[in-house]
Amino acid sequence: MAKGKPKILVLAGFGLNCERETAIAFNEAGGDAKIVHFYQLQTRKEKMEEYSAFVIPGGWSFGDDIAGGKVLANRIRYRIWDQMREFVQAEKPIVGICNGFQMLVKLGILPNLGGDGQQEVTLVGNASGKFEDRWITLAPEKKSKCAYAKGIDFIRAPVRHGEGRFIAKDGKLLEKLEEEGLVVFRYSHWDGERKENESVGYPKNPNGAHKDIAGICDVSGRIFGMMPHPECSIFEWQHPKVRKGEAHTKGSRKFFENIVREAAKD
Repeated sequence: MAKGKPKILVLAGFGLNCERETAIAFNEAGGDAKIVHFYQLQTRKEKMEEYSAFVIPGGWSFGDDIAGGKVLANRIRYRIWDQMREFVQAEKPIVGICNGFQMLVKLGILPNLGGDGQQEVTLVGNASGKFEDRWITLAPEKKSKCAYAKGIDFIRAPVRHGEGRFIAKDGKLLEKLEEEGLVVFRYSHWDGERKENESVGYPKNPNGAHKDIAGICDVSGRIFGMMPHPECSIFEWQHPKVRKGEAHTKGSRKFFENIVREAAKD
C-alpha cells in the first residue's frame, strides 16, 4: 500500500472543463488530486509515473470538431504515449469521464479485448439527434470485474453530451464484452432497477447506447470509461430535485472512494 493519500492526476487543457469538479470529487474521497495541464506532461515538468491514478475529465476538447475526443487522443498518442503506455502496463487506474471516455476508446486502450490497441468500440452522435443535458440513473452490472463499481446500489448523475451513443464494431464483440464482465454500468430506471435484457428506452437511455451501456472497463478492470458525470453528484445541493428528497450522493461518492482505494494499492 502507498503511504499517505494516493496522488491522482487530473488532466486539463484544450477544452477539457470538468477538471475542478473531478479533482474535488477525488479529494472528498480521500485522494490527493492535482490538476495537470497536458503541456506539463509533454515537457516532463510533471511526470505521469509519479502518480497512482490518471483521470481524463469531461469537456469538449478541441471543440469536438472532428469527433468527440479524437484530436486529444491523437495528441496523447504522439506527444506523451511513452508515459501513457508505461501507466497502462503498470495497471494503475485510468479513468475517462465523458470526453475522457471518448479519448480512451479512440486510443484503443479501452476495451482492448484484442490486446493490440486497435479501436474496437466508439461513441457516436446521440440517437435523438440533439445534445442531451439531463439527469439519469446508472445501475452497476453484478458480474463486472471492475472494482470501481463495488458496493454501489445506483448512481444518479447528469449527462451532457452530443456524442454518447456506445457502439461496438460488431455483435460478437458486444457479446464478448458482456461475457468477460467488461460492462460496468448501464442506464436504468430512476430507482436503479432494470430487468435482465431490458432496454429502458429514451430518455432514461439518453443517447441510444447499445444495450443501455454507459460505462465499460478493460480486461484488467483498471481502465474504465463512462459518459455520465458522477463528479457532479457528490453533494446533495448539486441535485435538481434535492428539495423533493430525491438527491442521491451515496453511489457517486462510493465510486470515487473505490478508485482511490485501488490507486492506494500502487
